[in-house]
Amino acid sequence: MVPRIVAFRHEPNEPLGYFETIFNEHQIPFEYVDLFDTNEIPRLPNATHLIFLGGCMSVNDEEEFPWLIREKELIRRSPKAGQRVLGICLGAQLIASAYNAKVFRFVNETGWRMLYRKDDATGIFAQFPDQFPVFQIHNDSFEIPYGGRLLACGTEVKNQAFFCKNALGLQFHLEMTRKIILDWSRSLRKYPQFTIARDTPRFIEESNRLCRLVAEDFIR
Repeated sequence: MVPRIVAFRHEPNEPLGYFETIFNEHQIPFEYVDLFDTNEIPRLPNATHLIFLGGCMSVNDEEEFPWLIREKELIRRSPKAGQRVLGICLGAQLIASAYNAKVFRFVNETGWRMLYRKDDATGIFAQFPDQFPVFQIHNDSFEIPYGGRLLACGTEVKNQAFFCKNALGLQFHLEMTRKIILDWSRSLRKYPQFTIARDTPRFIEESNRLCRLVAEDFIR
């Protein structure tokens, strides 16, 4: 059966990025639900894979963004529906919150950071190198849900990747491309632009390689 991917987009400038390239290469259909535009989640009877992308809001802002409640419901129902789930940044926090783990304001991470694979990492993360570069932009962090497994850690923010039930949560942005980083940099004036510009050519190729590992495992 060909996967049918639905991606929940919370901001106009936070697309699937490099994941789109990989899905197109494999001729895997995907569509967006643009919550910044509709504020509603349609019925998704044929979706096999759900991706929850990033956003500037907190998963705790349910009164201001009531569709957060519906997203968490979809995540909780997805194991019974036989769906695979991937969460990126806000999406990872949604997975944690859906399974009753605490999500809270913490250290800001912006730009490229080195992460460290856990020695007992399973699944696709068993194929990750001991340390690897990722692009970060977030202020919140999360606890690992009960029954979940921590896969990767950071020095500033410990919990960076985890698996719970059928869902993979990534605090960081594997979807990044040079274009997305350039677009985002225009709104990151208070952060070190020189450092981001210097590090991107060094790290983007490895980030894309790891994105491919995750994407191809996700759709297999």
